[in-house]
Amino acid sequence: MSNCAYVEVMHPILLGFMSVFLAAAMPQSDTNSDASSGARESDISDADVSIPDTNNPAQAALDKVMRDDDAAMDEIDAWIQQNNAFAAHGAGESKKELNEKIRARLQEVRQGYQDYLKEYPTNAAAYLAFGSFLNDIGDEEGASVQYEKSRQLDPKDPAAWNDLANYYGENGPITNAFAYYAKAVELNPNESVYYENWATTVYLYRKDAKEFYGINEAQVFDKALALYQKAVQLDPNNFVLMTDYAESYYGIRPLRADDALVAWTNALNIATNDFEREGVYIHLARIKMLAGRFSESQAELNIVTNSAYGGLKYRLQRALTQHEKDAETNGLQSPPSAPPQKTSSL
Repeated sequence: MSNCAYVEVMHPILLGFMSVFLAAAMPQSDTNSDASSGARESDISDADVSIPDTNNPAQAALDKVMRDDDAAMDEIDAWIQQNNAFAAHGAGESKKELNEKIRARLQEVRQGYQDYLKEYPTNAAAYLAFGSFLNDIGDEEGASVQYEKSRQLDPKDPAAWNDLANYYGENGPITNAFAYYAKAVELNPNESVYYENWATTVYLYRKDAKEFYGINEAQVFDKALALYQKAVQLDPNNFVLMTDYAESYYGIRPLRADDALVAWTNALNIATNDFEREGVYIHLARIKMLAGRFSESQAELNIVTNSAYGGLKYRLQRALTQHEKDAETNGLQSPPSAPPQKTSSL
């Protein structure tokens, strides 16, 4: 990894979560789901952080390593933000100096995991946590080695299967990803993330899914949507999950407009603020435009006033105007307005 890669990994450019052209989200790690699976304390609330069992030296030592891991990530994030603020005023460390500082801090964490595993070489949770750390800093290959060691030591831990499936989903073979997600779901059928990751991989790798499952493309879409729906059932108030599911309809031809509108309406119902809601209105306007419901599309678009969506709204308005002109030229009429979309329990 190059020196500058550390800055890029630890401080990615933040993008708006909404884009009418956004692809499905990448799979998520579930390494952090609980302490027994190598949970990262930064991903759980203070109320959920368990006090280390002083009668279990292996667990207490692992908790200490993971706390240092979390602290290092917080420190590095603070360094980057602070340096960016200084750089805006012509000050701050050089990129080389900052990366060397980051590299040294990450090496301390890496060494902590390595020292721990020398003393406790059969602790599956430690390999999983070490793998999560390596994945966080961009060493996916190294992470996969640790995940595999964890899986071999504790083949009944679904998190190891999920994290390995994530790796295979990005690096191949894709068929391993399909099989490993299925195993994770078999071991824990109540974890939404596993279904979401599986759905995303089936959706993105449709050709592989057709061959692996022996089904046609329409059935591949059906399978991906069914997996997304199961994920939503298990985590119905997860707005990001719901939008990922709703966005999947953009790739399906012919467009399943009614189903897409139900999905986006469900997302609208669980949005927590105006920014999220206006993002959904953008999508509702686009789907209705594609379905030929031009007046309804315009009505949705008119609701959007946040300047953050100005570019998207402008492009969609142009597209809507062109669609209306094309329909008029071809002698087509917009279908009658449909009643408000009903939510679905999936």
